[in-house]
Amino acid sequence: EQESEDDIHSSRSSLDRQSHHRANTTMHVCWYRNTSVSMTDHSVAVENQLSGYLLRKFKNSNGWQKLWVVFTNFCLFFYKTHQDDYPLASLPLLGYTVSCPVEADGIQKDYVFKLQFKSHVYFFRAESKYTFER
Repeated sequence: EQESEDDIHSSRSSLDRQSHHRANTTMHVCWYRNTSVSMTDHSVAVENQLSGYLLRKFKNSNGWQKLWVVFTNFCLFFYKTHQDDYPLASLPLLGYTVSCPVEADGIQKDYVFKLQFKSHVYFFRAESKYTFER
């Protein structure tokens, strides 16, 4: 079946629109961080998606912000609540390491984990052991 001129034009414009929203794609993050993802890792990532509340530590403060977090496609998406349609922010995790805080970090709370890439450090706290282990 032949495509009409309108069909071809609408395909192009939708592809053009998509190309403007690629800053957080896996390909872009891999290129920027000089890393790669194996097909096995990609397949596992597609099958493993998590969501739930986490507390994020504010920089230079004792405060914690409760956020609904969705982990999918090597990225954390942050929402104010589970009912929000659009994320407040996202954090591509390729290249990040996950560890527990050390004494020098000065965090005296249970169920805290540290995400770090070069000088970028984030602390998150789960509300239960089960959530922390997930």
